[in-house]
Amino acid sequence: MSATVEPMAAGVRIADCEVIRRLVDRYLELAYDPVMDERRDLWRRLHNLERVRPPIWVRGGRFWDEITEANALECEDPFLRGQEKMLRQSIHRFGFNDDYIVEPWLTVRAALRCRDWGVHGQRTRPAASHGAWKDEYPLQDLADIGKLRMPFHEIDEAATQARVDKLRDVVGDRIEIDVDRSPAYVSFAGDLSTALGRLRGIENFMLDMYDNPGGLHRLMAFMRDGVLATHDQAEAAGDWGLTSHQNQAMTYGAGLPEPKPNTRGVPRAQLWAYAAAQEFTLVSPQFHEEFLLRYQMPILAPFGMVAYGCCEDLSNKIDMLRRNLPNLRRIAVAPAANVRRCAEQIGTDYVICYRPSPADMVCCGYDEGRIRRIVGDALESLCGKVFDVMLKDIDTVQGDQDRLRRWVAVVRTMVEAV
Repeated sequence: MSATVEPMAAGVRIADCEVIRRLVDRYLELAYDPVMDERRDLWRRLHNLERVRPPIWVRGGRFWDEITEANALECEDPFLRGQEKMLRQSIHRFGFNDDYIVEPWLTVRAALRCRDWGVHGQRTRPAASHGAWKDEYPLQDLADIGKLRMPFHEIDEAATQARVDKLRDVVGDRIEIDVDRSPAYVSFAGDLSTALGRLRGIENFMLDMYDNPGGLHRLMAFMRDGVLATHDQAEAAGDWGLTSHQNQAMTYGAGLPEPKPNTRGVPRAQLWAYAAAQEFTLVSPQFHEEFLLRYQMPILAPFGMVAYGCCEDLSNKIDMLRRNLPNLRRIAVAPAANVRRCAEQIGTDYVICYRPSPADMVCCGYDEGRIRRIVGDALESLCGKVFDVMLKDIDTVQGDQDRLRRWVAVVRTMVEAV
């Protein structure tokens, strides 16, 4: 904080301004720490398929609700409260000592006019806030496809500028504010699998593959065309930028331009894309290819590089991905996957994202012997491969504020020995 008295943003509490400014100052200290350039080089070399010390990334989950330092929010303004939450989490996670990169800018998401398919089911939630829910799917019959809205890409410029102006009034020229203008239908929102599960239901579309394959193909074609339309419209409008990269990792390397704020007019050929198929976990490779991948392929084809997979087991589908995605660079090896089989099939042609089960690692007690045994077995299969280690979907650390730092320290000693 400078010695001079700074003006407060109009309509914002003085206390809110002071909180954000203080956190931004600390955030920038971390962003300009020399270790960030070391991490950039590590991810860059990894994605160039060099054998390097495998990066480690702790990638979020409900555990943040248990982290006192990161969850003690002070801002009353809802928009600033969201920025405060991001800043506190970024500052706290620096202590994990993983290979996450803190970038020297803040990002404001553009206000998009179309963010869904125009139909909504009914979701029943239990009283417990962390419990599961039950969906009543909006497409009760494949004949209901006519109820869907073709998505479009359009930005509410006034609403977007209002968000930027509010944040700019608070932070001044301390830090650059990036505006993410990429379309709504990216990552899980654009991988088709996620939307299909929410619109039709997994149990229903699995039966559709046998009972009404033609109807399911029509639905998938409609969704493919909708996602492609938003991507094409965004590219025509110059709304893809170098912070539009999506790969569930740090988006450096692979011969693509590196992240940079407020760079508009970037073609998809210069960006990472990400897709998953979690809802197709129990679907055969043949039906996965027929009813999903063939529709994902036109969406992914214009991008420079692709990362594929989240929590689904791809042990029997590596060849399917290899044959159909020439721009594939990263493949997820989920907790349920057979690490050895995946590693044998992938070889050194792609980056393997090894994802141990958070339940085994940190969610159900903390047993260093168990961690070393499970990760050690995986590292034997991954020896000689190009890979990173990602701990994600962490529901709880059982209130242990230091558990993730200790986990990273243990795994780091193991990967450094590979």
